[in-house]
Amino acid sequence: FCLLNIPHDITVKSYKVESRITSRFAHTTVRSSVVNSGSKAQSIGFNVQIPKRAFITNFTMNVNGITFVGSVKEKTVARNLYAQARARGKAAGIVRANSQDMETFKTEVHVPPGSNIEFELHYQEMMHRKLGFYEHSLYLQPGRLVPQFQVDVYIFEPKGISMVQTPNSLGEQFAGMIKVTSSKEKAHVVFKPNLQQQRKCDNCTGSAIDGVFTVKYDVTRDSNAGELQVSDGHFVQFFAPSNLSPLPKNIVFVIDVSGSMWGVKMKQTVEAMQAILDDLTIDDHFSIIDFNHNVRCWSEELVAGSSIQVADAKKYIQNIKPSGGTNINEALMRAVQMLLKASNQGLIDPRSVSMIILVSDGDPTVGEIKLSTIQKNVKRVMREEFSLFSLGIGFDVDYDFLERIAIDNRGMAQRIYANHDAAEQLRTFYSQVSSPLLRRIAIQFPEDSVSEVTQNRFDKYFSGSELVVAGKVLPSESNTLTSFTTASAVSVTHTARLDITLETEGDYAELDTELAKQQHSFTGFARQMWAYITIKQLISESAGCVTSVSHPVDNDPHFIVHLPRSNMDVCFNIDSTPGHILNLVSDSGTGVVVNGQLIGSKRIHKSKLKTYFGTISRLSHPFVTASALTSETFLSHVVMFLCFSVRISIVKNSHVTIIINDNIQVMVLLHRVWKKHPVNVDFLGIYIPNDNQYSPLVHGLIGQFSREPDVSVYDMHEGVDPLKKEATMDVKGNKLLVTRGWQKDYRHDKRHGSNIYCWFIHNSGKGFIDGHYTDYIVPNLNSFLQAL
Repeated sequence: FCLLNIPHDITVKSYKVESRITSRFAHTTVRSSVVNSGSKAQSIGFNVQIPKRAFITNFTMNVNGITFVGSVKEKTVARNLYAQARARGKAAGIVRANSQDMETFKTEVHVPPGSNIEFELHYQEMMHRKLGFYEHSLYLQPGRLVPQFQVDVYIFEPKGISMVQTPNSLGEQFAGMIKVTSSKEKAHVVFKPNLQQQRKCDNCTGSAIDGVFTVKYDVTRDSNAGELQVSDGHFVQFFAPSNLSPLPKNIVFVIDVSGSMWGVKMKQTVEAMQAILDDLTIDDHFSIIDFNHNVRCWSEELVAGSSIQVADAKKYIQNIKPSGGTNINEALMRAVQMLLKASNQGLIDPRSVSMIILVSDGDPTVGEIKLSTIQKNVKRVMREEFSLFSLGIGFDVDYDFLERIAIDNRGMAQRIYANHDAAEQLRTFYSQVSSPLLRRIAIQFPEDSVSEVTQNRFDKYFSGSELVVAGKVLPSESNTLTSFTTASAVSVTHTARLDITLETEGDYAELDTELAKQQHSFTGFARQMWAYITIKQLISESAGCVTSVSHPVDNDPHFIVHLPRSNMDVCFNIDSTPGHILNLVSDSGTGVVVNGQLIGSKRIHKSKLKTYFGTISRLSHPFVTASALTSETFLSHVVMFLCFSVRISIVKNSHVTIIINDNIQVMVLLHRVWKKHPVNVDFLGIYIPNDNQYSPLVHGLIGQFSREPDVSVYDMHEGVDPLKKEATMDVKGNKLLVTRGWQKDYRHDKRHGSNIYCWFIHNSGKGFIDGHYTDYIVPNLNSFLQAL
């Protein structure tokens, strides 16, 4: 917390920070009190740095006994309101936050003379376990000497605290001033320097307090089954087993060696890689890809982590001379291909964990440079058992992009600050993922005992970390909740794969009784933790969202069907006749039908008359609300309106989004072409999300795939076109010859489209769709599909 722009006649009376941590969930309150003892109104700036993972829950200012509760307004509006209030000489405040990292909370306050101002900010965060402990950080920057300065951290862990540490990161002069008192389940950390102790020197008027105050701790664990806590109608399951043998790992290191890495960044990366490579064992396999505008491989195949191979890899890394551009897309494609090849040829242990670790400092400048396309490309080729970890070096890197592709592919990202300890930051991050202990972890509960459970299936568990699942507890005659955890491990001798099952229980009332006795516990921790994890997961899903989650229908008209379970896209065209009306979705259970009428191109081109969707009709009964969009009469204004259970959003000459019953969405996109084009015509594209919630009666060319068919692809081989692989697909009892190729998705780039890599079904989808495509021709735009 920092006070900015403080005139000399502003007195800071107090500065207090209190954190209450209960069962790994922290509620932090920052309070400060100031007085404007001058004769005129003055502006004061407050600046609070909070952890990136934290959520602000409340902000208030009390000015001369009147309390103002903070609210967030659009930036320009807020700035204007502040200017108006300041001009009138009234107390006014404005809040700003760093939208990229969400680490800084700022408010400027215009203070009338003689005013007393009390500032109070509350935020919450879940403690994440890394390398065997939880770390709680408070940023202390008072900016001046404060008569009443105090920091209190209260910790309550029901199963017990195994250790508490308070590393002194504020400077030598504060050594010994941090006091810790602890018992089996509780700890209290207090930092309370007096005015003299705060000074930079004996006669200085400036404060020496400027940095991060840190508390590290871990909890007592009496079993590998985890800790199940029930409180306030909610549960939290913590899972952090130990005493397990690490799984072997396969790692492809992908290192940016473009010109911007020259100097300190490359030096630190080389230093870190020396230590990281030394960590590899003979059971591990690895390779190194370095890239600038070109992509090079130290080894084209994964090799065992023997001392000879490690020594050779170190030599290779040391000889890298950064130069040129940045071709991230091709480098990542090559890394995935390396893992796929090793896996397909049976060269790696099936018990092992496969991962890509990307180290980069900048945006792509060569090859594919569109970030969303790179994101889609990587997700499309990555197997479900592979993970991608991203390390962004420096401030000029697009960290949001690196975080998105990591989250999208079962990994995580971290920003590495390019300073003297960047090598240590890289090594520390690697340590977090270098010891995978379990795979395919599932934490489950008896039927009808819980609801609204957060993510409970995890791909991997790494040593020193923790998996957390939360949810609501349903009413029960039992006094206890039981959890069952299953996972795959290896034996201590590394000779056999183990499937383990663990069971643990939590009492419904015991913890609430104990929390009520604690003066400084955070009694709402379970409910808040469930909400916190749920929101974080929604944000992650949003950040990882790519266009393949929809079923697009576009251009002549081609269909792209995304199959989430198989993690693949399947494409087919419909070769029909202008005037025909095709049913896309027909669901008599929800009363939703989406039909499209075909139009033709202006003339035959290359012996073919292309067809497109010229009209899209949507009907929703029993309300009988209907709408039709045509390429000629596409609405040319912006409007949002509500019609019974239907919301329609129209963006001028661009697209229409229709949401039915809040759970079914259809987006229609307008494609404009040059009016004098000799062949092409304006047409419509349709995009229907995978997660629409239909009834079991749904069908149609797209609707049928709400029930994902079992699909397997095998016997991949070179096709007639050397750029397009061929294979055999097993689906719905049919064996189909399919071709690997590209189709266009026009949502984000209407003119050129972006490529979707998919398996193409020939003959208008025959064998992949139910029946024949002519079965989906309906008599009019509002017709439901007859049963096939």
